[in-house]
Amino acid sequence: MSSTIIIHHQKINRTVQTALDLIGTALLDLTDRSGKNVNFLFTNDREIQKLNRTYRNKNESTNVLSFPFTSGTDEVISSLPINELGDVVISLETARKEAEEMHLSFLQRLTWLMTHGFLHLLGYDHEQSEAEAIEMAKKEEMLLTVIDHYRRPVMPHLAINVDHVATIREARGITEPDPVTAAGICELAGAKGIVVHLREDRRHIQDRDVSILRETVQTKLNLEMGATKEIIAIALAIKPDMVTLVPEKRQELTTEGGLDVVSQKKKIAKAIEKFMKANIPVSLFIDADPEQITLAHEIGATFIELHTGKYANARDEMIRQQEYDLIKSSAEYAFQTGLRVNAGHGLNYINTAPIAAIDTIEELSIGHAIIARSVFTGLDQAVREMNDIITGASIL
Repeated sequence: MSSTIIIHHQKINRTVQTALDLIGTALLDLTDRSGKNVNFLFTNDREIQKLNRTYRNKNESTNVLSFPFTSGTDEVISSLPINELGDVVISLETARKEAEEMHLSFLQRLTWLMTHGFLHLLGYDHEQSEAEAIEMAKKEEMLLTVIDHYRRPVMPHLAINVDHVATIREARGITEPDPVTAAGICELAGAKGIVVHLREDRRHIQDRDVSILRETVQTKLNLEMGATKEIIAIALAIKPDMVTLVPEKRQELTTEGGLDVVSQKKKIAKAIEKFMKANIPVSLFIDADPEQITLAHEIGATFIELHTGKYANARDEMIRQQEYDLIKSSAEYAFQTGLRVNAGHGLNYINTAPIAAIDTIEELSIGHAIIARSVFTGLDQAVREMNDIITGASIL
């Protein structure tokens, strides 16, 4: 079985390219063509116009063209002893315009165009008759539904990191403010999860905090942690609702960048295995990188949490948009592999809405911005305001 992606003229980032290869493979499998070959060629408006003029006598650009290796009905094609199905040519320029007009992600639109063009290779033709158009539309819908069957049906959740409440407490070495109390207020105000990071140096959250939170949190307790023997043992004893493995450096102020799954594959895989045996789902906090995402899936993670720090900290709007596009396509790719996707780091009341609008992201983990705002508004109000931002973004 082979699905060949050929990049022609236009550049596609590695994350999108990997996702497209996965979609091509899925189309072959779902139509019982796993022994066949198909070429998906991605070009621009000018080149696809040339092809349209040469082979269809239409001197105009279009979104997708299909060139079957042979002709006939789907049944006839499937019975032939040939391996080549043909070529599907897609204009990336038109696909991007259509995605914006239809309020879809770039990858969603490319998925539809690949599916549409692929069905033409199998003999479906919506231009022949109304009956054939209906039949092709039904087949498209079926394939897209199966490819997309894990897509999130509800708005993203807000999970709040209360580490910074503990940071204020530890600055004076006393008992207040209490992160456990803060967690209760957050839940009452609408948070769907509480996040704490139990660091090796115990600079903020303490073992006692985690133990009490395990008994008091009514939503979901997510324990962030480094993959060390000591912290793993504590997590297995406390049994949070999930753990998120993160990189950890003693000298850093906050987590800097995502976990390098590639260089720590064996170590992280062993940690995941221990947690899975204890029925504790594992999330990996990683950068928006296809290699890291692929390995996260391979070693058994249930979730990934995409690091949004570069997006949040970008001072240049063009760079911010590039980082956003990378997060969006990475979330799509992870979703296509079967991973569940969360996101967080550096999100605040200004930059959260676009991330919340990405429909493959289930949960946003936000801490510092909410705790900082609560100094002026109170914690209850700060949580409700962030919830409103996320809810508003996800229904647009």
